[in-house]
Amino acid sequence: MENVVGDRVLIAVQAVNISRLSTHPVPTVPGTLIVVAGAGPKDSNGAGKSSFIASITALLGDEQWRFASGAKAVSELLFNAELASGAGARQWASADHGYIVGVFGPPGMDSFAPPPAPPEPVAAPDLTLTEAGEEGEQDSGELFEVPDTSGGAITVWLKVNQEAPHLEIRWREGVHLAASPSEAERVARADEIWASLPRSAGKRDVVARDLTKVLYGDRVRCVSFLSTSVRSKVATNLLSQPLNEISPERVFEAIAALTGLDAELEQEREARRDEHAKRVRAAQASDRLAEFEVESKALLGTFDRRDQARVRLAEALRCWRGRQARKLADAAAKDELLAADLGRHRAAGESAAEEIALVKAEIATLREDTLDRQVSQARKELAALQARTTKLDADRAVAENSADELRAAIPALEETRRFADGRDVPAAEGELRQAGLRLNEALKALGVADQEVSSARAALDDAEGGPAAAQLDALSAAGVGATGLLDALDVAEQARDAALPGARLRGWPHEHAVIVDAARLGEAAQALAALPGSVLVSAAGVSVVGAFDGVATGREARIKAAGQRLNRAEDAQESAAEVVREAEEAVAEAQRRLEGARAGVRLAELEARLAERRDRLVGLNAAIEELAPKVAEAERQAGALDFRARTRDMEIERLDGRRQRHESERAQAREQEAKVTGEREALRLDALAADWGGTVETAREWIAALPEEERPRAAEEWWRVAERHFDQALRDTFPEEDAEIPEELAFLLSERGGSTAREQATFAAVCGSLASYLRGQEEYEKHQRRQIEAQVVTRQRDLAAAARGAEEAAQSTAVHRAALTAAIKARLTRVAEEFEKLDTSYGGYGATLEFPVPPAPADPEQRWQWRVTPKWRRGEGQGFVPYNRRANTALMDEKAVKLVCAAAIASSGGGHLCLVLDELGRNLGKEHRREAVALFRRIGETYGITVIGALQDDMEPYAIDACGQYVKLRRSSDAMPYNEPPVIVGHDQHAERVRALAAYVDRGQPVGQPVEQPV
Repeated sequence: MENVVGDRVLIAVQAVNISRLSTHPVPTVPGTLIVVAGAGPKDSNGAGKSSFIASITALLGDEQWRFASGAKAVSELLFNAELASGAGARQWASADHGYIVGVFGPPGMDSFAPPPAPPEPVAAPDLTLTEAGEEGEQDSGELFEVPDTSGGAITVWLKVNQEAPHLEIRWREGVHLAASPSEAERVARADEIWASLPRSAGKRDVVARDLTKVLYGDRVRCVSFLSTSVRSKVATNLLSQPLNEISPERVFEAIAALTGLDAELEQEREARRDEHAKRVRAAQASDRLAEFEVESKALLGTFDRRDQARVRLAEALRCWRGRQARKLADAAAKDELLAADLGRHRAAGESAAEEIALVKAEIATLREDTLDRQVSQARKELAALQARTTKLDADRAVAENSADELRAAIPALEETRRFADGRDVPAAEGELRQAGLRLNEALKALGVADQEVSSARAALDDAEGGPAAAQLDALSAAGVGATGLLDALDVAEQARDAALPGARLRGWPHEHAVIVDAARLGEAAQALAALPGSVLVSAAGVSVVGAFDGVATGREARIKAAGQRLNRAEDAQESAAEVVREAEEAVAEAQRRLEGARAGVRLAELEARLAERRDRLVGLNAAIEELAPKVAEAERQAGALDFRARTRDMEIERLDGRRQRHESERAQAREQEAKVTGEREALRLDALAADWGGTVETAREWIAALPEEERPRAAEEWWRVAERHFDQALRDTFPEEDAEIPEELAFLLSERGGSTAREQATFAAVCGSLASYLRGQEEYEKHQRRQIEAQVVTRQRDLAAAARGAEEAAQSTAVHRAALTAAIKARLTRVAEEFEKLDTSYGGYGATLEFPVPPAPADPEQRWQWRVTPKWRRGEGQGFVPYNRRANTALMDEKAVKLVCAAAIASSGGGHLCLVLDELGRNLGKEHRREAVALFRRIGETYGITVIGALQDDMEPYAIDACGQYVKLRRSSDAMPYNEPPVIVGHDQHAERVRALAAYVDRGQPVGQPVEQPV
């Protein structure tokens, strides 16, 4: 089933759960310019214009949605509560499915019965769609009966799912839209109608990949420029910016998107990818064959080396047997010689043992112990006498040192003893105590004199400071506030001597008077008790404290009296100081006498001790003189005995040397005997015979049977040859250092390292393990040789097939590219022709396109990039000028509109086409917007193209007057998740068309009934 819609054109659209669009049906006028405006909460944004035109492109099969891949991007148009209303997301749920419904009818109004004529003409052709769903609505879902549905209207339902399949398509002849009084009821009604529609493909529904083929027969019904987030493919919009700012590559991309060349270019890229993949497969097959040949060659080389290793291992084992035979024969010959040497060494050891016994007997005779005891006794006596002499010498030296020290201390004591002046110690101590007492008394008198001087000096300072100074100080110390009488008076200097008639202010009592508070007069009198003659002045009267010691005759008399008192005090102080000095000298003299008396006592003691030391020295000298002859005699006897002992020891030493020589000879004989015995044991004749596997005679016979050149070969030579053959066999078996060696063989090889003895001890085991491994690999290697031969034949056959496939793919790609080149050139030529017609038909002088054929890219992933350069004439008879030359803005906008329309006309193939543009006229200048929009309308009506363009607020005033139909989507608040009913206005001759379509698809109020005017 193909081309269900046929030549019908879209006359109405209904969206259910698509973005925030209202579920009200929107009639559309084919073959003119339809502008879609918006009224959101603040401006035109947020009203759903982009979602509305995007849903139309999905309904009309715009390839930008990638239907062949399942059109997953269409599911992004579903209602999203969070995006539709921020706060409403907590009250509304996002839709998991929705519907895009389109009503397609035959072109013109012939198939429609227009509504009855109104009794009075309508003031304006505007119409606001009302809520549908009157009582007469039928259960089938049709809004009204269509008498003849053959060739009449058809309703196509697209179900948009959040999960795959993202698009499902059903249809039915007639008009089947969801009509109910409210949005929620229309949504529920839509699910009911969908369930009642027959499945479009028998037991299943048509899905996205078959949409264009089934509905439109692979005819292009829609081309679009979607410049918002709802579009699924980035395409250059020729109207989104000045035409001369768009590169020729992007101009081609825009024309390709409009004319459907995108799919063909993608097919060409797929062909290049396929060619590249097959070439890669052919190269890989060649590489695999070469790699296999290299690997198989290496493997066959390994097998050949292992065959050689088997030969070398057999030769190594033969050489190893020759070494064993030679070692056994050589060891037998050497054992015969060692047996003769062993007899000679035993005889020499027995002779040395006899000589040793004779020497030991002579030494025992000489070593009798009488002389040794005499020497020891003489040495003991000599040591005792020498020790006694040493002790006496030490005691004498101590006594002499002590006497010298005593004699040295006597002169100083005699000098000090003269200070005593004949006094003894008790008398000197008594005099010292008396002198100390006198000194203390003098110090006390001096302290009293010092205090009197301080007091007299303070009195003098007070007298010089003022008559009332002492009184003020005494009152301040007692905490009584006061001030001098004269200080409180403020009189002129000349009036101080005549303040009262017949009296003077100066002198007593005025200068000694102080003013105090009457309440504290008693405290003040008590504080001044020590100052007789003080005058207290208060509110209670004048009070005089005490009486004078003498007559106060004024300040000079007081100063003089204070000065005399200070002089007397200073004289007394000087006399007291002199007495203190005399007392201190008396104390010092008494101290020296006491020290002299004590020195006399000490001197007597030293003289007594010195006499004692002299007596001790006399006794020690006598003892030393008496002991000297005894020491000399003891030394003589000890010397004689030592000489006799040395002579005997020399004889014993000579005999002991003879004994040691004989013992050395015997030890040497025994050592040689043991050495020869060890050498015979080390020959290990039994073990060598066991290793050989026979007797000495058979080994000699095997050697005799060897070729002449091998017969004289020594055991080490046999070993070196065997080791060389084994190493070569091991390298042939495991040529690589990191080769995987069997565990047993690897263990034996690790045990061989370190010394030649260990290598020889493990040689037989290692050769056996290697031989076992080679025997196990022999059958496997034969099988591998057969497998390699078969694999080489198979891989050569695969390489030939891959090469043929790559060549065929290259030829197919060349043919496809040539056909595509011709198709692109034909399509661009058609666009150029339509561009020329439009330009000359609408005020231009002719236009064309320049499009050189570019070379195909080498990268299979790179798109085949064409360049299209629009050109036009700027005057009659002039040549073509490239579009990127400087020109006025109006000319650029006009040419861009004509180029877009030319591409749309060329892509229609003669059928009805819908051109959908987002952000219509966004880049157009204000003075050219009305002309450009009008041009879209004229071209659409002339060529039967329905141009649907969404626009912003600033374009609305220009588009309303120039368009054929005006649709305004409304949403007054962000709190509203869905739009309000849209406003549709049909202009000029389309007004009645819009009314008829509204009645046809919505069955709303009769045309003659008053209609609410849009705001």
